[in-house]
Amino acid sequence: EIALRVIRTAKAMGITTVLGVSSADATSLPALMADETVLLGPGPSSQSYLAIDKVVVAMVGAKCDAVHPGYGFLSENAAFAKAVAEAGIRFVGPDIKTLEGMGDKLAARALALEAGLPVLPGGEAATREAVHARAAETGYPLLLKAVAGGGGKGMRRVDRAEDLDAALDMAQAEAQAAFGNNAVYVERFVAKGRHVEVQLLGDGTHAIHLGTRDCSIQRRFQKLVEEAPAPAMPEEARAGIENAAVRLAQHIGYRGAGTAEFLVDATDFSFYFLELNARIQVEHPVTEAITGVDLVEQQLLVASGKALKLAQAMVRPVGHAIEVRINAEDPDADFRPAPGRIARAAWPAGPGVRVDTHIAAGGEVPPFYDSLLGKLIVHGATREEAVARLQAALALVRIEGVPTTAGLHARIAADPRFAAGGVDTGFLTGLAS
Repeated sequence: EIALRVIRTAKAMGITTVLGVSSADATSLPALMADETVLLGPGPSSQSYLAIDKVVVAMVGAKCDAVHPGYGFLSENAAFAKAVAEAGIRFVGPDIKTLEGMGDKLAARALALEAGLPVLPGGEAATREAVHARAAETGYPLLLKAVAGGGGKGMRRVDRAEDLDAALDMAQAEAQAAFGNNAVYVERFVAKGRHVEVQLLGDGTHAIHLGTRDCSIQRRFQKLVEEAPAPAMPEEARAGIENAAVRLAQHIGYRGAGTAEFLVDATDFSFYFLELNARIQVEHPVTEAITGVDLVEQQLLVASGKALKLAQAMVRPVGHAIEVRINAEDPDADFRPAPGRIARAAWPAGPGVRVDTHIAAGGEVPPFYDSLLGKLIVHGATREEAVARLQAALALVRIEGVPTTAGLHARIAADPRFAAGGVDTGFLTGLAS
């Protein structure tokens, strides 16, 4: 999906696109849309999308000037960015120092503290004994989080000391598989919190924000629903989070598009810095919808050496936007992934409706990667209009061949708590099936 998204903007800018694909994606829609494709390796990501040497050799062979890493895989990998630079190719993202600082979540905490941002209690735990000691110090419930993590991978909630070892084993195994790094750290878990983030743009000298997004509706720490701006939030709290995010971006000389993520206490709106994703986000379309800014275009412009032309005063969000992720998963079977062939794919269209998808009838959902089929984005003059537009659009989604989360999203959109806005991260637990 993100490959197709990048290709679309690159073509509009007159840039020739070369797509690196695994054998599982060789006949995918983005492979058909790219000007050229090059095979990286077999389906498993460790042999294709995570294989730095293979990716760099492919880029050099195709005479590429730059690489857009999308999200996931190597998108925040400093070793990859370093290998790209050594090959004389530009990395569409922040500089290597920033990737090293933000890719390591503990280093990111330290930089946030330097910039004056509040962080949750917790910290480094390099050994099993250190994890137990840090857990006793932090208290339960707590989170184990992958140091090199993102996207909810390598993250486990632990409510009791006797569950810590098993959770640690699972978190480390998942982190190793997803990022090639099994290091984890400990962080206090806030039971009634909201996940609010700020979209940033920087050119290494100046940084601005493009407003907030709320991503509180999650399962297994992966986002299901995102909206912009964050609803039901006092303006003072919103401004505080936005200013903190810009302060961090300025402090580290951030270059490109990035997202500062915060945990907001749902009762008093106090907030804590979580991480800075040094890449494009899955949920970037909701920000594009309310600001009119093409974030991929901004990434490519900054990567080409251009200064930001946008000033903070020029960013004037209009209306409200909501995105739902349609995944090939069975929500009634604990979100079990459902790879397979798509027999039918019918997506909604119309005013205020956008669909970002790589899936069409006959397409394959391989078992190797994230199960995202597409993203349905709606925009309205008000949040109420956006919710109504979402309900109408979801009623038109028809994906056959594999189970999807479309029905779950319809239930979410019809829930009075969602309509009221400002739900916390525990929302899905209480959703009627």
